[in-house]
Amino acid sequence: MTESDRPFDKLLIANRGEIAVRVIRGARDLGIETVAVFSDADRTSRHVRMADEAVRIGGSAPAESYLSIDSVLSAARETGADAIHPGYGFLSENANFARACRENGIIFVGPSPEAIELMGDKIESRRTMNQAGVPIIPGAIDPLVDPDEARRTADEIGYPVVIKAAAGGGGRGIRIVEAAEDMERAVQQAQEEAITAFGDGAVFVEKLLRPARHIEIQVVADTRGNIVCLGERDCSAQRRRQKLVEESPAPGMSPQLRARMEEAATNAARACDYTSTGTVEFLVWNDPDAPDGQNFAFLEMNTRLQVEHPVTELVRGVDLVQDQLRIAGGLPLGYTAAERPIRGWAMECRITAEDPYLDFAPSVGPIAWYREADGPGVRLDSMLARGVGISPYYDSLISKLITWGETREQCIRRMKRALGEYLVIGVSTSIPFHQALMDDERFREGDIHTLYVEENEILNSSKRPANGAEAALAAALFFHTQGERAESDRGGTQPRGRAWAQSARGRRFPVEQGWRRTTG
Repeated sequence: MTESDRPFDKLLIANRGEIAVRVIRGARDLGIETVAVFSDADRTSRHVRMADEAVRIGGSAPAESYLSIDSVLSAARETGADAIHPGYGFLSENANFARACRENGIIFVGPSPEAIELMGDKIESRRTMNQAGVPIIPGAIDPLVDPDEARRTADEIGYPVVIKAAAGGGGRGIRIVEAAEDMERAVQQAQEEAITAFGDGAVFVEKLLRPARHIEIQVVADTRGNIVCLGERDCSAQRRRQKLVEESPAPGMSPQLRARMEEAATNAARACDYTSTGTVEFLVWNDPDAPDGQNFAFLEMNTRLQVEHPVTELVRGVDLVQDQLRIAGGLPLGYTAAERPIRGWAMECRITAEDPYLDFAPSVGPIAWYREADGPGVRLDSMLARGVGISPYYDSLISKLITWGETREQCIRRMKRALGEYLVIGVSTSIPFHQALMDDERFREGDIHTLYVEENEILNSSKRPANGAEAALAAALFFHTQGERAESDRGGTQPRGRAWAQSARGRRFPVEQGWRRTTG
C-alpha cells in the first residue's frame, strides 16, 4: 500500500469489546495507527492490549466514559488522532457527536450528522421514505396528539397495531395494541418509556405485521455518489426484538424480491444523501397480490456498521470496516455490486454472557478458561482473552461466531461443529441455545419469523447439563495459577476454592443494575 492509499494516519476507536478489536484489525491492515479508549472496568480488555496507544476516559459507567463526548474528543486531541470510528452502540448514531467531531477538525467514520439525525427520527424517516417512493408500513406518518387520534388511525388500518417512539431504538418505547379499549393505556406507557429512554415522548402508530421476517439490505455509499447494495441479511431469529442469529443470503429470497428491495434501499440512501456503510431494514411478509408472493416495507435505517456485518463480508468478499475508513478519508469505494457477487452462505450466532436456561439472565465474572472454535469456514470475532472479565456495566455480547459454507446446509453443519468446539468457562453463555436452534426443524428449513423463538421452546430449560469435570478442572487450574502468582507477590496465602467454584457456575446480576444491550 502506498502513502496515498491510506485514508489517514491515526484512528481512535470510540468503543470497546469485539467491535473495537475488529476495527483495530481493519485499520492495521490499511497501515493506520490505532488508539483505544477504555473505562476503569476495561483497563485489561483485549482491545486495550491490541491498540498502538490506549487512553483512559473515565469510570466504569457508560455515561462516565464511552458516552462522554468530551472525554472521547479529549483523547483524540491528546493522541493526535485524525479520525474516530464509533463502532456500534454508544455514540455511533449520535448526531451531536458526529457534529462535534466535524467542529473539532476530526474525521467521523460514518455518515453526516444530518443523515444520522434524519434517519434516527422514526417519524421524519418514514416521511422521507414515503416521499422517496420506499414502501412504508401502513399507519400514521405524523406523531400522535392523543389516544383518540391513535384509535382513529387503528380503525382505518385495522388491529393489531403497534405504538412506537419516534426517537426509539432497541425495542424501547414500543407497545402492541390488540383492541381499541387498550389504546389509551398503551399510548401513555409508550410515551412515558420514550421520555425516560430518549428524552422525547413523541410516538406514532403503524400496522403490526405478523408473521413477518426481518430482512435488511447492506448499502455502501462513497463521497463520489456511488451507492452499492451488497444484498440482504435475514435477522428473523429474535427474542424480545433482539437479534440472535443472522444469515446471508436470506432463505427463500427470490432474485425478483432482492432486486426490488435493493432498489428501495438505494432510494433510501439517496434520499438522505448517505455516505459510509448503512443498513436499511425491512419487514417482509407473504402477500398473494405481490408480484412474487411476498411484499416488504421500510422499518428503519441504521446509520452505522451492523453487528452482523461479517456475514455480508464472507459471502461478498468485502471488508466493510476498511470500506468505512476509505470512504471517510475521501477515497472511492473501488468496486461495484456486480464485481462482488454472492458466493455461498454465511451465518452468525451472537454469543452473549447470558444464561439461556434462566430466561437469558446476565452472567458476569472472570473468564476462567476458554477454547476458541476454529477450522474450515469458521470465523470468530471476539473480545475474550485470558484475564478478561465480563462486566455488568455493558452489553452482554462477548463474541460473534460466524461460519461459511457452499450451501446453507453446510453452513449450519459447520456452525454446529464450531459451537461444540467453542468453550467458555467462568460465565454462562448463549451457546446451548444456539446449539438447540441449529437442530430445530423449522429453522433448518429456513421457515421462521420474528416471533418464532418466543412462541416456541427452542431450549428445554429443564435439561440443563451439570457442570462437567472439564469445566471444574479448568476453572480450578486457572484460579490456582492466579492464586500462586498473587501469593508470590504478597508473600501470603488465602483460600481459593470458593472463588473458582463461583466462577464455574457464573455470577448473575439483574438487568436493573445497569446491564446494557446493543441494538441492531
